[in-house]
This record gives sequence, structure tokens and C-alpha cells, in this order.
Amino acid sequence: MKIGILTSGGDCPALNAVIRGFAKYAYNNIKGVEIYGIADGYGGLISGEYKKMKQEDFSGILNVGGTILGTSRQPFKKMQVEENNSTKVQKMKSNYKKMGLNALLTLGGAGTHKSAALLVSEGLNVIGLPKTIDNDIFGTDVTFGFYSAVDVATECIDRIHTTAASHGRTMLVEIMGNKVGWLTLYAGIAGGADIILLPEIPYDTAVVCKKVRERAEAGKAFSIIAIAEGAIEKSEAGLKKKERVQKRSETGDVTLTNRLAREINARTGVETRVVIPGHIQRGGSPSALDRALSTEVGAYAGYLCKEGLFGTTVAIRGERLTYNKIEDIAGKTKWVPLEHPMIESGRRIGVCFGDE
Repeated sequence: MKIGILTSGGDCPALNAVIRGFAKYAYNNIKGVEIYGIADGYGGLISGEYKKMKQEDFSGILNVGGTILGTSRQPFKKMQVEENNSTKVQKMKSNYKKMGLNALLTLGGAGTHKSAALLVSEGLNVIGLPKTIDNDIFGTDVTFGFYSAVDVATECIDRIHTTAASHGRTMLVEIMGNKVGWLTLYAGIAGGADIILLPEIPYDTAVVCKKVRERAEAGKAFSIIAIAEGAIEKSEAGLKKKERVQKRSETGDVTLTNRLAREINARTGVETRVVIPGHIQRGGSPSALDRALSTEVGAYAGYLCKEGLFGTTVAIRGERLTYNKIEDIAGKTKWVPLEHPMIESGRRIGVCFGDE
């Protein structure tokens, strides 16, 4: 059995741990298996860049960040655009057949799964694996890479506490999450943020400033705000994405973090600063929890290959590994529900979410 494997989209911790888990299962349970590593995600499948892997290639990578295969972003909207009498989907299908593959594993997030669904519709045997620090893939409780990113973002908030306290400042920590707020919610609660702003809950600047002012008047020397990069102010909630981008460009802001910092400073007189950890949240070694989870996920993908359960993507529900049909989850987003227990717990201990 010939199996291709690729990592697509943004990198994250635990990609190598999943690759290793799959390889160990395959070599131990699938007779005559051959694994082919495809370079740089769908880009390598499009251009035909791959190599046959050896068992030793998968040793010593459990705790290594990034991906040994390389990755790239291939916009979904361009997958079926014809160039030189061929589309990217057609090229991937052609190279899949040239390689003589019996199956293809795609490790990636929302965009990766949408493209995987296209390949499934073309008759390719594909198995998806849910990767993203955003934790926004529909149909699974958690994605690998998420817990590691939570640890990094939480440590950043922890460190900001000391400098905020020393200088009596309000600090805004911008956490990754352009569409959803899972990472900001978990890191914000774990890091003891006073205010947590998520894309799912449009915030009122006046409410945020009131919270900062109340803390200052109560003798609290500083305030910590965990804000998702995709956070939305209530005045923007009804706008389309292009309209929001245009409105923000007028003030020179890509996200609302810097604008909110200026507003807090102007309205409350409290010195305010912005911290953006950025891609640090994607880098470094995976956490112990992610290593264990990813080993399970990789091995389960191997099981799906052995059983011929193609056109599926691995999912975690509770403590159980299962799968969804790729076509059922591709293009769907898992938002943070407003009644999520962590939001409710946050409100109970006085965390402000910018809406009340």
C-alpha cells in the first residue's frame, strides 16, 4: 500500500508528532506499506515534489516543532481556476496517480479540508487530520496544536502581569484567532485576564473602558486584556469584511487592538500598551498533552487507512477517537458558543467580555 502524506496551511506544534504516530502504526500494522512525504503541502502535490520515506525518517521527531515535510498555503479559491489548460486540482489528481498512491493523508486546517473535499470528489482516497491552533474545525472537540498554543499564549499573559503591575499599566495581549476566539478564551482564563474579547462577542469600547476605570478606582494597579486578533467592536458588527477592512484602514489599523489601546488611554487616563506574541504561538515544541493526543490521532489515521475508510477526517469527541466525512465538515466553522461553560465561569468570577 502506497500512502502519501502532506502538511498544509500554517504550521503549528505537534505536526511531526502526528506524522510519527501515523508512520509507527503503518509500519507495524499495514503489510508492505510505503510512505511518501510530499513537500510543502498541496504545493508539492501540484508540482510533483515528493520522496519515499524511510522508517528512520520518523525517529526523534515527537517533540520537534514545525513539520519535517514543509508546508505552504494554497488558497482554496484558486484550486479550480484554469491556468495553461489545467487546474491545480487536476494537477494534484494527475500526480496522485503518477505516484501510484492508494491513499493520501492531509494534515491541515479549514482550508486544507475544503481542498481535500475537492480531491475526494475527484475520486482520490483521502484522510484528513484536524490541525490548527485556532481549534475551529467543525465536528471535533479539539485540534492538535491547540493546547500547545494555549500554553504559549498563557505564558505570555503570565509574563505581562509582572511588567503591567510594575508600571501600573493596562496591557492588551493580542492572541491569534482571526475568526474564532477559542485560543483567546482558554489563554485568557488560564492567564487570569481581567477582560477577554472574542470575535463571537462584539465588544463595546465604553464597557471595556468602564471596567478598566473601575479597577483603577478600586486600587487595582493594572489590568490585563486578552484580545483576539479578529475581535470586533459593536459598531462594526453589522459590516461585511471588506467594509471593516476599509473602515480600519482609515485609522491605519489592521486589527482593533491598537485602536482600543488608544481609546482606553484617552478615556481613562490609564497608561496602555499592546503586546503581540504573533507567530511565537505557532512555534516551538508541542506540549506533553499535544504529543499524547497527536500520537493517538496519527495512529487512528493509520487505522482508517488500513480499514479503507477514506473520504474521512479524524475527530475527537470526549475521550473517543472517531471520524467525520470530509464533505460533511469542509467549509464549516466551529465557533465559540456564547453559552460555553468557560465563558459562564469567567463571568461568574468577574471577567468582562466587553458586552456588559
